[in-house]
Amino acid sequence: MRDPEFPVRPDRDQLTLDGQPLVAAEKRYLMLNKPRGLVTTTTDEKSRDTVYRCFDAAGLPWLAPVGRLDKASEGLLLFSNDPEWAARITDPATGPDKTYHVQISAQADAELLKRLVAGISRENGRLAAKSARLIRSGEKNAWLEIVLDEGRNRHIRRLLEAQDIGVLRLIRIAIGPLQLGTLAKGQWRWLEKHEYR
Repeated sequence: MRDPEFPVRPDRDQLTLDGQPLVAAEKRYLMLNKPRGLVTTTTDEKSRDTVYRCFDAAGLPWLAPVGRLDKASEGLLLFSNDPEWAARITDPATGPDKTYHVQISAQADAELLKRLVAGISRENGRLAAKSARLIRSGEKNAWLEIVLDEGRNRHIRRLLEAQDIGVLRLIRIAIGPLQLGTLAKGQWRWLEKHEYR
C-alpha cells in the first residue's frame, strides 16, 4: 500500500520503508524554565530568538511546545512528541490548572482579588482567574498568585489591564501538580514517569 491517507492500526499493521520496519518514536516529555524574551515557536518570521535556543547542542529528538508563554513571560513550559498527551494538557475543559506568580504595578487589596476572580467580559468571551491571592506587597507593587483553569492569549495581562494595572513580571510556577521548583532559568529536564502521568 502506498496511499499516505490510508489509516494505520499500529497494533495490527506493519510499516516498512525500503524493506526496513518503521518503529514509532519513543514518547518523550520535558519541562523548561523559559526565560523572558524568547518566543514559544519553532521558527519566528521576525527572526526573534525562540525557546529552542535553550536546547542548542542538546541533540534532542523533535519536541513541540505544549501550550505557550508569551515573549515577556517566563517559567514552566512543557514539550513533548506525544500529541494526544499535549491535547489533554492544553484542553480548556479538562486540562490541569496553571499557577502563576505575577508582580503587578500597584498594591493589591481584597477588592482587587475579588474582581480578578469575578472576571471581565470581552468580545471573545469572559476572562477570569480561578483564584487570586496576595503573596507579598511593597510600597508601589505587589506579588500575586493567580490560578487559571483555562489559559487564553495574554489572559492574565488583559485581566489586569482591565483594572488599569500593569504586569511587571509573570512567571508560571506550576501546571497541575507539576512544580517548576528549583530548575534554573533556561534549563530543562526530562519528566519522570509519575510526573507526565
